Amino acid sequence: MDYLPIFLDLKHKNVLVVGAGDIALNKIKLLLRSNAIINIIAKNICSEIKCLLAQNKVFWISQEFKIVYLENIFLVIAATNNTQLNQIIFEECNKLKILVNVVDDQSKCSFIFPSIIDRSPIVVAISSSGKAPVLLRLLREKIEALLPTRLGDIANIAGKWRKIVKKKFVNFLERKRFWEKLFSSIFVQHIINGREKQAISTIEKMIKKPNILIGEVILVGAGPGNSDLLTLRALQVLQEADVVLYDNLVSQDVLNLIRRDAKCIYVGKRAGLKSITQKKIIKLLIFLAKQGKRVVRLKGGDAFIFGRGGEELEAAKNANINVQVIPGITAGIGVSAYAGIPLTHRDYAQGVIFITGHKCINNISNNWSILSDPSYTLVVYMGSLKALEISQQLILHGRLKSTPIAIISQGTTINQKVIIGRLDEIDKIFKLTVGPTLLIIGQVVLLHKKLEWFKNLTNFNNIETASSIINV
Repeated sequence: MDYLPIFLDLKHKNVLVVGAGDIALNKIKLLLRSNAIINIIAKNICSEIKCLLAQNKVFWISQEFKIVYLENIFLVIAATNNTQLNQIIFEECNKLKILVNVVDDQSKCSFIFPSIIDRSPIVVAISSSGKAPVLLRLLREKIEALLPTRLGDIANIAGKWRKIVKKKFVNFLERKRFWEKLFSSIFVQHIINGREKQAISTIEKMIKKPNILIGEVILVGAGPGNSDLLTLRALQVLQEADVVLYDNLVSQDVLNLIRRDAKCIYVGKRAGLKSITQKKIIKLLIFLAKQGKRVVRLKGGDAFIFGRGGEELEAAKNANINVQVIPGITAGIGVSAYAGIPLTHRDYAQGVIFITGHKCINNISNNWSILSDPSYTLVVYMGSLKALEISQQLILHGRLKSTPIAIISQGTTINQKVIIGRLDEIDKIFKLTVGPTLLIIGQVVLLHKKLEWFKNLTNFNNIETASSIINV
């Protein structure tokens, strides 16, 4: 973030505007809406600002800027064509720790004005940090169209009931649930359609109803890494969560989408490293849900594909806890698509098999005869630790040594790297990769060169063959 977005209370605070032309006028109009005390320094004053002076809405204090005029000033706007004067104002404000904005000179701004969508008291401010004003305008138009004109009335009416609701529901979670239910109810439509009496009646009825806290566990698949691949329902749930327990494979971009005041607990597990046990994770899920909290279990990919989601769901159900499952794009599907490798193809593969490189708890062994059938594409999750064993068993049971393989690391992200090689090179290739990785085995890998489409925008040479690496 180049700038921290904050909302300033300027009511009855002194603001200094140096300049009184059309550009200054635009800033003054905005400042008037915030009820600031606006002081002006300028030699020449445009007609509209003269009208504001006549109405005592702004105050003209001098024709020339002097440092003494910065005393008791909260914020300064320099809107002059005099670059030397603008520089002096900027430097003096910095010395005195006063917020300053030199119009149309971002390098001399300690704050910038965002684009504003005003549905007071609901105010949406967006900014491109000065990088793309046209894009900002287009975004503003889209947001303006989405937000009802009477959105502010919804907030105002709710605000009048805050004390009553707080008195009725002492527990924070109870209050939160009440407001979530209210804003998802017919209450909103009543206000939008101008039916205030019906809206208030809705609040009165909902307050009288007991607001019993019922916890739940929601399994959410975060997808293969790229936050753009998160489902809409998953995003909604992340915004409603009280607590989020997340894994190692969940990307930071996805974590940034979690509601800011939700508690986030890392429960990731990585091979070879000390980490929380699955038993403890399940106990924690149940403990938090029984406190009445909405607990999201956030997993990379899909929770039901090698994510142990079934175990966690089963434990929650056994504890009589409400559950939901939000599917995610599993790595095998998402990563292969971003690598341009179709897992099935009429000319190459009649089916696809997903397996994990980790063994099951009861040590059920793989059926290598089926896995070695060349008419199936084999997708291996977490295959790095058992790469050599997988290769040896497949070759032993009939797969050709020359069978094409793809090892994809950090798939679907801008750091995605694809290495193409042969089955008998598998162990050497894995030593050159950085996890997380996905292994694809089969003739469909041959289509990668023709069908690949996703490239790292900062490095167009992110596709390599095993022979070019190993022989270096």
